[in-house]
Amino acid sequence: MYKTSKYTPTDKMSYLICDNYTLLQVMSRFVLWLGFGVKTVQEVCRENGVDCRTFLAVVNFMIEDSDRMEDDVKDISMPSLMNYLKQAHHYFLDFCLPTIRRKLIEAIDCSTENEVAFLILKFFDQYAGEVRKHMDYEDMNVFTYVENLMAGRETGGFRISQFARRHDQIDATLTELKNIIIKYYPAKGNNHLLNAVLFDIFSCEQDLASHCRVEDYLFVPAVLRLEKEGK
Repeated sequence: MYKTSKYTPTDKMSYLICDNYTLLQVMSRFVLWLGFGVKTVQEVCRENGVDCRTFLAVVNFMIEDSDRMEDDVKDISMPSLMNYLKQAHHYFLDFCLPTIRRKLIEAIDCSTENEVAFLILKFFDQYAGEVRKHMDYEDMNVFTYVENLMAGRETGGFRISQFARRHDQIDATLTELKNIIIKYYPAKGNNHLLNAVLFDIFSCEQDLASHCRVEDYLFVPAVLRLEKEGK
């Protein structure tokens, strides 16, 4: 049973993970590693140079159904949140998606006669390409804009309201991929491997959806606040 009330700075970090193991991903993206013993959230964050309020804003956002986070936005450290988002991009592009692709190749028959297998790889590569394009845009344009905004440098007229939402297009491609695997891939070979990689695809989809929610409901409002303060 996951916690229904907010985590606090005095909670043991080990309690957060045992209470909700999905928060392991949040920890790693704040570059917080295991081995913290019985230390509290505040102690672990302080020892690793992580802004505790930003860490808790993200983890509490993950456990709540609401997308209204106005109270937390004002306490967010923008450098800490952007580092979290950049680490998430690194995880998806350099670890998660390549790992799923390797598992797909191992699970399906990629002989020249298996058209469904090639279609699966085609859709996966298209999906991975769309994710990379979306995240590269953020890394090169959005994050650069925010860094310039915080430093008081020229921003070139860009505003966070121009941040295009491309999540729906990415989701559509992934839906096609899942449908092909579930409905049309013939039952042969190592079905345990195929089920395992399909599970990974569903988990990646859920993780990406959470990542996009953090962008939409924590990052964007925090940037809007910065823009307003800079006027």
